[in-house]
Amino acid sequence: QVQLVESGGGLVQTGGSLKLSCAASGLPRRPAAMGWFRLAPGKEREFIAAISGTDDSSAVGASVKGRVTISRDSAKNTVWLQLDDLKPEDTAVYYCAVDLDSVGVETTLDVYDYWGQGTQVVASS
Repeated sequence: QVQLVESGGGLVQTGGSLKLSCAASGLPRRPAAMGWFRLAPGKEREFIAAISGTDDSSAVGASVKGRVTISRDSAKNTVWLQLDDLKPEDTAVYYCAVDLDSVGVETTLDVYDYWGQGTQVVASS
């Protein structure tokens, strides 16, 4: 049984930082990539960042570029998302996702095979 468990969300002051983590277990094989998306009220699910499971390649969404760092531990199927200089528009539920089969790091949610339950982030002054 595949499980993705996210942690690290919460209430953060604007301008602050947080670090989310996601641990995947039960995967049938090494993932091609692990990524993060977010869903804010009234908006569509948005790509935040993803990192390859096999090399150092990564991708970052335009809305967070320059403020986010993604990293991973392939041996533990764990990925982290560091988000800095938080803004009110960063308030959302953040979801971890696993892509098993793509070639390269994908930014579209349709290719991701497994999803976590999400962790809430609220950025407020």
